[in-house]
Amino acid sequence: MNNPSTKTAILLVNLGSPDEPTPAAVRRYLAEFLWDPRVVELPRLPWWLILHGIILNTRPAKSAAKYAQIWTSEGSPLKVHTEKQAKLLRGALGVRGLRDVAVAWAMRYGQPSVGATLDRLAAQGCTRVLVVPMYPQYANSTTTSVMDAVAAWQQRAGKTAGKTLEIRDVRSFPGDPGYIAALAASVRKHWQTQARALAEDRLLVMSFHGIPKRSVERGDPYQRECEETARQLAAALGLKDGQWRHTYQSRFGRAEWLQPYTQQTLEQLAAAGTANVDVICPGFPADCLETLEEIALENKAAFLKAGGKAFHYIPGLNENPDWIEALADLTLRHLGDWLPAGANTGRVNAYRSAENIARVV
Repeated sequence: MNNPSTKTAILLVNLGSPDEPTPAAVRRYLAEFLWDPRVVELPRLPWWLILHGIILNTRPAKSAAKYAQIWTSEGSPLKVHTEKQAKLLRGALGVRGLRDVAVAWAMRYGQPSVGATLDRLAAQGCTRVLVVPMYPQYANSTTTSVMDAVAAWQQRAGKTAGKTLEIRDVRSFPGDPGYIAALAASVRKHWQTQARALAEDRLLVMSFHGIPKRSVERGDPYQRECEETARQLAAALGLKDGQWRHTYQSRFGRAEWLQPYTQQTLEQLAAAGTANVDVICPGFPADCLETLEEIALENKAAFLKAGGKAFHYIPGLNENPDWIEALADLTLRHLGDWLPAGANTGRVNAYRSAENIARVV
């Protein structure tokens, strides 16, 4: 039941980013990211030797060069978009009369950290937090890792300050109607921008971040949820078999990961005579290194080199008003009885621009 003395917050959590596109900053970021046992499931001592003896001495400079290609005047694209999404979500809730619900954002690796952000929310008097890992498809290496960080904060705060928060979380949302509709609207907008319908010789490739195949064999539902999103998006767009593919990108290490691999698929398509492709990354609600550099630059170059003629990356949902409203709907459903009695949980209008939402922040 709702208690008038409680204060509710929503915490959006994304993966993370280095503070700047330099080898030193990337090294700090990778040291935290790759040491997480949810990310690399290897025995700790051998992995520590590999990580600190090889990877952190070779990978940071290469990764920093990639980050430099997509860095903006405002900073890391992932941080910029996540912060703006939090601001716009607060505005979307405000236009529904829910101005007292706080909205914050954090990064699982890097800054602002999950723990520091929860400290701040607790200091502001929040007693209930809905944690929203910004991963539409559940994976132990992402979603569970976020909740590990929340649990670690709960344990530390309970011991040191005697503070705890009531926590709820959004497990995943691979087939959420608003999310699928926002993705479909984004694709349609791209087609309209190109002044054409989907041509017979053009494919829509849906690329998701990969995970090791052994993770799925151990019961991780990630592949199933990616396939659910791909099927629903294809259905929403009215695509037939042969007009779309779903693939997996960002393989790390020598182990077998989920297939088909995105770059390999694009090269095979080009070599087989497919001249044009559109690529969207439904698993990334905010653009980042994996979309802006890996897909829009590296994979584009690979497709064209293999004989393709036209490659278009469809941007992430980012600050798309359809996505912000869908995110508001999603979070309100999970807040449930934490909301004040009589709260308006429906959309005020069928459509509100991001600018109008921002005015009520």
